Amino acid sequence: MLFSGKIQTQYAGTFKGVLFLAALVLVVSVLAYSQYLVNELKDSTRKSLTQKIATYSTLIRSDNPELIGFALRQIQDVEFPIIVTDDKGKPKLWKNIDILPDDTSQKATEELARLVRQMDAQGNPALPILVSETSTDWFHYGDSVVIRQLRWLPWIEVLAAALFVVVGYFGFQNIRRSEERMVWVGMAKETAHQLGTPLTSLMGWIELLKAEERDTHTVSEMERDLARLQRITARFSQIGSKTPLVLTRVRHVIEESADYFRLRLPRSGNLIELEVVSNADPQVKLNAELFSWVLENLIRNSIDAMRSTGGQIRVLCEETPSWIYVDVEDNGAGIPARHRKDVFRPGFTTKKRGWGLGLSLSRRIVEEYHGGRLTIKETTAGKGTTMRIALPRETEQS
Repeated sequence: MLFSGKIQTQYAGTFKGVLFLAALVLVVSVLAYSQYLVNELKDSTRKSLTQKIATYSTLIRSDNPELIGFALRQIQDVEFPIIVTDDKGKPKLWKNIDILPDDTSQKATEELARLVRQMDAQGNPALPILVSETSTDWFHYGDSVVIRQLRWLPWIEVLAAALFVVVGYFGFQNIRRSEERMVWVGMAKETAHQLGTPLTSLMGWIELLKAEERDTHTVSEMERDLARLQRITARFSQIGSKTPLVLTRVRHVIEESADYFRLRLPRSGNLIELEVVSNADPQVKLNAELFSWVLENLIRNSIDAMRSTGGQIRVLCEETPSWIYVDVEDNGAGIPARHRKDVFRPGFTTKKRGWGLGLSLSRRIVEEYHGGRLTIKETTAGKGTTMRIALPRETEQS
């Protein structure tokens, strides 16, 4: 039985998939419509040019100088690159090109020839100009400024939309994380507040039992449990506050957490062993209360994974020049591949009883308070899981 966090994750994944498909359809539609407009504009330009070329071909053969001048003005009255060549491909006239009209150098001729090939390759077929019964010129033209801008416009729109989506996504992610953080802090503070009243009452009853010299062993055990509750309350009260980090021996905190669970492991049936393996005893800046809470969450998860089978838990500590690693390794049920991305989500759990907050809170403590990382180092279904805490040797948090 899975907690509702799994259902929410599935809905979130479906919603993201629908949004992605909608965005893809929108992008394709914009590109297709823009290409349609470009093609329509090119067809309109080609028809207009064909009419002008027909007029030019008729007037250029006239003996009237005024009609010939009018024909030249007609063909030159365009706002896009044009090159007129003779039937042998030699440029005769060009406009809207970065080559002077009277430049007849070899370099200019080669550049014009290259531009002619480029214009023809753009899908703008050369138009024939009948100069005489035996002579035909060819009119080559490129895309206008408007057409070139229209080609780039959809990509600019898509880029702007993508930038807006990215900025919006990270903005909403930050807002969501901030809201989650406020929920965590509020819940922790309220829990600490609610525990405060019965703790005070219990302390009073214990003092009363001491005064009446009741069973000292029972009183002693009650005091231990009371100290444990006070420690839990102190942990909750530190969530959301600026907690001090003190240079601490990591091995000591690990041993202390392990000792707490050793006294509570099953004594019969499916036995569970808990072992601390470490040749190193590094020092790092820690909030020992919060860090031990993380260790306890990880060890408790390992115990829960082996209650029906038994097994072994090992807590390993090793160090490098830059990092200190604490691994909690078990040979329990492991984490199925489909759940690995969800185990740190608030509210996700595979337990029949549980809120799915332990790993999420543990990651926040490691990352936000200690500047480290909490990850799944490795896991195999049916063989076990290793969770890794990575702590930097130097941290700016204090």
